[in-house]
Amino acid sequence: MPMLTTERLRLVPIDLAMIEGVMRRDRAAAEAALDEALRASGVHYDACARFPDAWPNEELVARAFPFSLETIRTDPATRLWGDSLILPREGPPRVIGSVVFKGRPADGIAEVAYGVEDESRCQGLATEATRACVEWALTQEGIVAVQATTFPWHYASLGVIRKVGMQPCGTRDHDVFGELLIFEKRRS
Repeated sequence: MPMLTTERLRLVPIDLAMIEGVMRRDRAAAEAALDEALRASGVHYDACARFPDAWPNEELVARAFPFSLETIRTDPATRLWGDSLILPREGPPRVIGSVVFKGRPADGIAEVAYGVEDESRCQGLATEATRACVEWALTQEGIVAVQATTFPWHYASLGVIRKVGMQPCGTRDHDVFGELLIFEKRRS
């Protein structure tokens, strides 16, 4: 995946070196890998890119990257397909969130998930980033649709999903929290 740019954001592809640093809880290694990816894409900041102090935590890593590090190392192109860190285009270079696809889908239906740090919420940044990644995914060979799931009570997530243009397409049960709503955007 190339780096995507929106009006306010840079979506930097997550690579194996970044994931290894994050999963080892080695902030310096993850940030060095991010800086290298930015330089390789022709983006130069006056300062080094930083992860927020509270991000990524263990829960977020487990949800965003359901594969073991060994599985990711075996096939990073499939396991990290479309995954991006969200950075603002203006101001100091810092990670404010991520958009992930849970691996390249074999069935042509990609599943997207997204999140932004607390300080960056309620500004439309999750919508802007997710929209760009969904649009990118729908241009990829073999991809016919992108889906997202959320709980009926998660109003912020429902807002992102609807603003991205996804339509309801079903439900499924979550082991702990009950019903999950499934939304989908199909290739036009």
